[in-house]
This record gives sequence, structure tokens and C-alpha cells, in this order.
Amino acid sequence: MNALFAVDKPIGISSNAFLMRLKKKYGWKKCGYSGTLDPFASGLLIVGVGAYTRLFPYLDKSKKVYEATLWLGAKSESLDIEQVHEVQMIQEFELGQILQVLSSLKGKITYIPPKFSAKHINGKRAYELAREGVSFELKASEMEVFELELMGYSHPFLSFRVSVSEGGYIRSLGELIARGLGCEGSLSYLRRIGEGNVRLEGEMQELQVFEGLSLPRVDLSEFIDEIGYGKKFRIPSNYGLRRHQAYLAVFEEFFSIIEIHENNQVHYLLNRIPKC
Repeated sequence: MNALFAVDKPIGISSNAFLMRLKKKYGWKKCGYSGTLDPFASGLLIVGVGAYTRLFPYLDKSKKVYEATLWLGAKSESLDIEQVHEVQMIQEFELGQILQVLSSLKGKITYIPPKFSAKHINGKRAYELAREGVSFELKASEMEVFELELMGYSHPFLSFRVSVSEGGYIRSLGELIARGLGCEGSLSYLRRIGEGNVRLEGEMQELQVFEGLSLPRVDLSEFIDEIGYGKKFRIPSNYGLRRHQAYLAVFEEFFSIIEIHENNQVHYLLNRIPKC
């Protein structure tokens, strides 16, 4: 079986453990997922089965959409509800002040990822080192906040919807919102509802194979024999294909992902991936 699925990971289970649950339930032999969600978070995971696990590097991950609730006054090493060790009683904020802070965080922002994160430190995950009590520092990172909308405010809980670039940490964004208001803050809820062109609609749905791919499509039907057998050949210059750009070539029974090298030579990134 070769397929891509959008699945809804529940709260309280790691992404890997949830994948193993699906693997056992459906009898998948080979599967994987794109974009880890923390155990406390829920929402969209894109799961690949069979040969389609090889498509993950080509998925459109340009924008990820989340809904989150920030607990103002809650202090947590992990910036989420799992590591809360202190709760401060703070006064309620004016709505205009909150909107001003959210507006200030749109665009490209610099942040320090939480130590309880999947960042790699000398070959180990940061959260593994943090749980072992190892002292380390994470470098500043950058993310782009495309949209940041207030969904509701019932003190001390502030709910927002945000669209961010790949690699953005919503826990760190929550920390920046709290700091902008002059207090501590940790996420009590996080749910991913969109990634690229894919939106979460139900517990599990199969995706059209090309729905999530961020590749220009090119008609190379006249070269089906060459591509079908993985032959070396050149694309005529009148096709106007750019060098070192990946392209999606779709045929009746299979598709391929190719790249154009020097002298218009075709290089196969993925070849003869079955359409179903």
C-alpha cells in the first residue's frame, strides 16, 4: 500500500507512539510521519505509508497553522503544561494591550527554543539532556509569523490562532506574548490544524498524492520510456526548465521527481513511484 494520510493525533501520546498504534491497527509494514507534535499537543500529522514515506522532503511545509491557549502567570521549564512548577497571580490585562502585543509579533522574530524541545545538541535531543539535568544552551532561531489572531481571553487564559513558518515553536511564541505583557506564561493547549495546503478534516483522511507536494509539475510524456527505465538523457532547452530545480513528472501509472543539472542532464531524485 502506498498512501498519504492526514491524521488527528490525540493529546497525551507521542507522535511515534501514535504512529505505532496506527501501524498495528491497519497492518502497515512501512510508515512514517512529517512534523513531530509534542505529547501534550494534538492535531495534524501527515503520515506516509509504503513508498510515499519518501515524499516527505517534498511536502509543502511553508505555513503551519495552530490554535493555542496561553496560561498567563504559569511558569514552566518546557513552556507548556507538563512542567509547570509555579503559578503567579496576575492582574487582568486590557484587551487593547493584548492586541498590541500580538500585532508586534507578526513578521520575522528571533527566539530561543525551549530546552524541552527536539533540537539536536551534539547528537542528542535537547529534551533528553534537559530530563537528565545536563546544562546546555540553545542558539537563537528565527521564525516568521504570518498571521496571529486573538480567539478569546478569559483571564488568565489567552487563546490565539497563528500561522508560522516551518520550524517555528509555538511554545516560544507563547513565551514572547507573555513577556510582552510583562509576565510568565506557558501553553496549556496546542493543536495543529493545517500544514501547507493540507487542513485537518476529521480523524483520518487519505490525501490526493500531489495535494501536499510543493513542486512545479511538468509534462514530460514524450520521455516516458527514458524516465520509465531510469535512463540518462537531456531535456531540450526549449522546455525552459531551471537548473537545480526539482520537478514533478506525472504519467498514467507512476510519477517521478527529477532535477535538471548541467547541460540539461536529468537527475532522478525519486523515480517510478506508483500512483496508488
